Amino acid sequence: MKLSYKNCNICPRGCGVDRDTSVGICRSGSIVKISRVSRHMYEEPAICGKRGVGTVFFSGCNLGCVFCQNSIISRRSVGKEFDEKDLSELFLTVAASGVSSLDLVTPTHFTPTVAAALSAVKDKLGIPVVWNSGGYESVHSLELLRGLVDIYLPDFKYYSPELSAKYSHAADYRERAEEALSFMYDMLGKAEFDRDGMMKKGIIVRHLVLPGQRKDSIACLRRLAEILPAGDIRLSLMSQYTPDFYKGEDKNLHRRLTTFEYESVLREAHLLGFDGYMQAPSSASAEYTPEFSDTFSIDLS
Repeated sequence: MKLSYKNCNICPRGCGVDRDTSVGICRSGSIVKISRVSRHMYEEPAICGKRGVGTVFFSGCNLGCVFCQNSIISRRSVGKEFDEKDLSELFLTVAASGVSSLDLVTPTHFTPTVAAALSAVKDKLGIPVVWNSGGYESVHSLELLRGLVDIYLPDFKYYSPELSAKYSHAADYRERAEEALSFMYDMLGKAEFDRDGMMKKGIIVRHLVLPGQRKDSIACLRRLAEILPAGDIRLSLMSQYTPDFYKGEDKNLHRRLTTFEYESVLREAHLLGFDGYMQAPSSASAEYTPEFSDTFSIDLS
């Protein structure tokens, strides 16, 4: 399938909008916009290490999570415009700063442009490329990234279609995420690490445990273990939900996760044979969220 911004078919939404003249459900036109580039020290240890990751935050998003901590940029088209050449040069700048990996955050809705930019400089980067997404991907778009992405860092957010419709406006989230995860694994296979424990290639699946939804989280992990070999990937089980960014009426989302909720899901992860990363309760704080604005910023120091 040929991907097109003109009659947009890049993500599972397939909204058909002409992004040359308007914006899609992702709130974005056809020109890449980036809000922030920075050295980030709080990603998973296997991609972060002592030098941090070079995060590139793309504006817009093809999901609509009601509790999004990056809503300042995910729900609007803000930041600086980049064409393919400028984007390639930015990737080289990030790599040259001495970070452990190039961390592309929420790039899904710009896949064709990002793939073209990576193709031009992939052999010059010298560090792994991380595709950090919400997991709501189309297989035909992921095919463009074959040989360009070393590490996939997708979410696997929900099991229940009702929950994914309510919280992310995507009733088909689980089905599309399952297809994407399986395709990512077919491309990369079992995770590989260097002698320092840094991931060279593979998949790290993130799952954020939400208040009041531990049973859905457990169902997610059980399903994940059915579609991917638990020992071949890494699981990042997150407890960092904070109600600071939620303005709706769901009572569960106005509180933080309890220790019982998180530990019950963590126990299930261990029983299923997952290896990976957990979070301390102190991570549930808005202070760990990057500061975003309408203007572009870069700080790789």
